[in-house]
Amino acid sequence: MRDDLYSVEQVAERLNLHVRTVRGYIRTGRLKAVRIGKQYRINGADLDALTGIAEPSPREHVRPLAEVSSIVQVDGVDRRTADRVETLVIAGANGRGAADEPLRVQVVHDPERERMKIIIIGGAGTTAEMLRLLDAILEGNDG
Repeated sequence: MRDDLYSVEQVAERLNLHVRTVRGYIRTGRLKAVRIGKQYRINGADLDALTGIAEPSPREHVRPLAEVSSIVQVDGVDRRTADRVETLVIAGANGRGAADEPLRVQVVHDPERERMKIIIIGGAGTTAEMLRLLDAILEGNDG
């Protein structure tokens, strides 16, 4: 981050603008400035933000974010079984630690068709864990 401070006159000269234009930018909030006494001072980083010069971001520790969407359809499910599966899946999703990747789970049951859909959205590892849990629940089901 740049810690350089510029006066309104210096900014106007650097940007080839009139001093009144720079003051207008400050008044409207387009350019951040600090008032010291009767004069404004503009931080170099704020000037870069105005001109679109972005500060290079360190990418060495940034992990790519992968999100997985899975829809699992289970046929031949009565209401009682659907309620049991839903309870177990939601409990498994809510029982994870706060530091884990975000996970969203939604369960829908159509009693007329005896069909259940489970929608899982989250990180690849977390979604895989939920699918393993779901597989274990369904394999333990007697029909």
